[in-house]
Amino acid sequence: MTVAENQNPALRTPRITLIDTLRGVALVAMATYHFTWDLEFFGYLDPGTATQGFFRIYARSIASSFLFLAGVSLVLAHVPHIRWHSFWKRFAIVAGAAAAISIATFIGFRNEWIYFGILHNIAVSSLVGLAFLRLPAFVTGAVVLLIAAAMVLDYVLMPGALDSAVFNTRWMSWLGFAEIPPRSNDYVPLFPWIAALLAGIAVARLAIARNWLPQLAAVQTKPNLLSRAGRHSLIVYLVHQPVLIALVYLFSLVYPAPPPDPRVSYTLSCEAGCNGQTNDPGLCRRFCGCTADRLIAQSLIVPLQTGTIAPQDDRVQAIAEECSIGAQLSDGN
Repeated sequence: MTVAENQNPALRTPRITLIDTLRGVALVAMATYHFTWDLEFFGYLDPGTATQGFFRIYARSIASSFLFLAGVSLVLAHVPHIRWHSFWKRFAIVAGAAAAISIATFIGFRNEWIYFGILHNIAVSSLVGLAFLRLPAFVTGAVVLLIAAAMVLDYVLMPGALDSAVFNTRWMSWLGFAEIPPRSNDYVPLFPWIAALLAGIAVARLAIARNWLPQLAAVQTKPNLLSRAGRHSLIVYLVHQPVLIALVYLFSLVYPAPPPDPRVSYTLSCEAGCNGQTNDPGLCRRFCGCTADRLIAQSLIVPLQTGTIAPQDDRVQAIAEECSIGAQLSDGN
């Protein structure tokens, strides 16, 4: 990641290879997570494996690391002066790649296409981050703490306090305040994830103020495989998942996964989503068991799982409402 020129363009801070290596480590972590997702998609792992428990935390940590490093890179590239031509060129590349992913997933996964994933977030957050480049590190850090406090309020103290049904559409849910965001294979809304990029900006600004950059550059002076991958992270990001999917698909032709039980698949996925909204686990079990049984009774579970009908279908919504009431009444008893 090249540091922006000083007053004299000939004087430049040495390239910090360590940043590239850290980005390479994040790429490896991302590939292992996506491989887990692929195994689940092809039926080798239980539904919900990649979206709950350890893998849920793992995925969020990976996304946070990419955004944090994007914030660091933004400072290193555009402090003390924003290089507008370079910024807009990079922005166009990232935004174009994000658009390509949206188009490709819309074709391949119509009901769960990626309308605002990690690349979309990096592009938009980078625009917001420009406003913080010249601010003192403590000011940006205070904003990060404010977002963290809002997260505690919204996810722990008063779940859903900042959410509204107004933001439930794809045109609005990217802001991060939707009650029920549209389904997506990669959903990284602006709130609260922008906090990770701003944290990267604050840390990089602090490193400049304390003159830590030369020491950081000296930590790793020679490139390695990880740093080379990190320097071309966007290409690796775009290529690795199609390759992994192709490999798992070829493997499935030789050793196909056993057909899943529709009820088990549904309840696992349903409970993962329900528990993810900080609901009582017992309530989630009752609700998901009820909806599974009624969907099976009306021959709707397979069409719902294959995408033939949408979760917004009136019949599915009616079942969900009835089972929600029943689960809460049972909880009261």
